[in-house]
Amino acid sequence: MSSPVLVERPRSDTGLAPHLAQLSGEGALDVFRRATELERMGRRIVHLELGAPDVDAPPHVTEAAVRALREGDARYVAPVGLPALREAIAADVQSRGVAADADQVIVTPSAKTAVFYAMLATIAPGDEVLVPDPGFPIYPSVTRFAGGMPVGYGVDANDAPDVDDIEARVTPRTRVLVLNSPNNPTGGALDDAATARLAALVERHDLLVVTDDIYSRLVYEGGRAPTIAVHEGARERTLLIDGFSKTYAMTGYRLGYLVAPRRWVEPLTTLAINGHTCVPPFVQRAGIAALTGPQDIVPTQVAAYRARRDLLVAGLNALPGVRCPTPAGAFYVFPDFSALLARTGGTSRGLAHRLLEDHGLAAIDGRAFGARGEGRLRFSFASAQADLDAAIARVGDAVRALGG
Repeated sequence: MSSPVLVERPRSDTGLAPHLAQLSGEGALDVFRRATELERMGRRIVHLELGAPDVDAPPHVTEAAVRALREGDARYVAPVGLPALREAIAADVQSRGVAADADQVIVTPSAKTAVFYAMLATIAPGDEVLVPDPGFPIYPSVTRFAGGMPVGYGVDANDAPDVDDIEARVTPRTRVLVLNSPNNPTGGALDDAATARLAALVERHDLLVVTDDIYSRLVYEGGRAPTIAVHEGARERTLLIDGFSKTYAMTGYRLGYLVAPRRWVEPLTTLAINGHTCVPPFVQRAGIAALTGPQDIVPTQVAAYRARRDLLVAGLNALPGVRCPTPAGAFYVFPDFSALLARTGGTSRGLAHRLLEDHGLAAIDGRAFGARGEGRLRFSFASAQADLDAAIARVGDAVRALGG
């Protein structure tokens, strides 16, 4: 009897599976780690790197979670989520004009997890996936992990996803379109006409859509950002993602959701079972309270962010060699330092490093969001206004040190 043939499987340098090397991290978390190291050394750092609201979740949200814990609501529940939360989510998306019911909702431990599941479910090896560039770095990371090829599309004159560029990059191998509007890092947002054009495009080319609508309530003109999922041509092709972190200051709760066409709910539920089993019910109770309780935090924070946005945009635009567009949504500005850097031969990465190490200001290199981010930096204005005042002064010091 012959001996079994041993097949040597490829391994990475770490000894782990090589496909893990396809994943990349987030620039914001890397900068945050270094900034906290500097703080431990006694430095005073102004943090504009993280997209985290500077307020706490509303009291009724916190109380709902605490009450649920006290009542022992910490056991396994259905993988798709509590019925009351799924109903509240369905009502919320219906208020945006999306035709979806509670049985199409899958509750997830964060919107980022929902993005991960949605992309794993739609991307097959060899697929081309259209991702925003500049855009959230997790999109190309997960695309590569799933065996796909990320194809970046740019932004238009308003820093919104560029529909013309998206259309120009569709090939016979294109399978998935990833949208994020308002966009991280630019704050640009699609309007109704643009989402209608995209809906027609995805229907014509038989594409699937993953739309990350996490900033949909944080817009500064109008009520809610439009979504491609309202359009008939895209509705049955779209996985809509949203969550509670940005709108309700619930970052640590890690609560998000997917809204899917009915034919996809069962396989996505199986993916969720393999990934997390269920979201803790006391966290879901907090989500129910957020959606069905007082909504004061939303207009209050939007007004606060608008004032901070205007202050930061004006302060940055007053500096020589800096151009800062006004974002339509989210809580980021993405100023362009290209003119200044061209004179000095520098890069946005070098500028971000100098700002942190020499001036104590934590910001994100635009290249962390894609090749088209070169020359730009991302600043979050979710921080307190005093931090923004200090940030403008420190950017001004850096600009003058570079001869601006």
